[in-house]
Amino acid sequence: MDALLTALADPARWRLVSLLAERPRSVGALARLAEARQPQTTKHLQALERAGVVVSQRTGQRRIYALRPAPLRDLAAALSRLADTADQVGGPRETYDRYGLSLHAERLAAEEPGWADGRSFRFLRSLAGRPELVWRHLTEASLLARWWTPDDLRVSEVVFEARPGGRIVHEYRDAEDIDGSDLVAGRAEGVVDDVRPGERLAYRLSPLLPDGGLAFTAHVDLGLRPVGTGTELDVRWRITDSTVDSADFIAGIEIGFGQSLDKLAATLAADSHDTDTSHDTDTRSTK
Repeated sequence: MDALLTALADPARWRLVSLLAERPRSVGALARLAEARQPQTTKHLQALERAGVVVSQRTGQRRIYALRPAPLRDLAAALSRLADTADQVGGPRETYDRYGLSLHAERLAAEEPGWADGRSFRFLRSLAGRPELVWRHLTEASLLARWWTPDDLRVSEVVFEARPGGRIVHEYRDAEDIDGSDLVAGRAEGVVDDVRPGERLAYRLSPLLPDGGLAFTAHVDLGLRPVGTGTELDVRWRITDSTVDSADFIAGIEIGFGQSLDKLAATLAADSHDTDTSHDTDTRSTK
């Protein structure tokens, strides 16, 4: 595939492929139609033949070239698969476009300090597991690291002291930046305000700007309510202290935190399934 793409990338060779798509032609005819010198046309045709996109045979004093459709069809199919992958409903590209629209709108709105103060967001999730288990995922650093970032990111540092006045640090990097060689994607620092294990957690968290200043302050309030064997999680965000430079962060709250909560739900569901499977196995083994 690489050799084919390289061969087709040259405009002169692409012109020859277009002419051969009409019918097989001799080197001389191709040179005339392409308005090129015959030696240079021969070199291009040889490159196309090495790439497998054309074949040739000698007829008397002439060499006739013909197009091989199969490699082009394979290339077209590969390109179509790439386009379908990028265009999938609810996929990363759709999220990218949604964030781009939000980013444009927020940048236009961010004209002066305090521009987003009072803005609020609400997130509701039905989670597997009792409130006690959900609470651990909301407050224990090792469990927070499993879900507390949007898609395509990973937690690189997390501190969460689950007590009033406790310190919070949340740093994250690109998910593919395994060795930490890229720039930090984001960092936020904050403090815990209220702790009622299994019921309510409230804290303030401020993303940091590149110069170390605070972009804004998010007042986050999480309420937990037992429902059957699971938990209803109600999360409310409220923004204060917004700076002009906070637009890029605020544009991603709804998408980013929503994705984080989806990861939390998936994590809890997987843990619940593993627990149920283990319990079933233990039960069968005792019979």
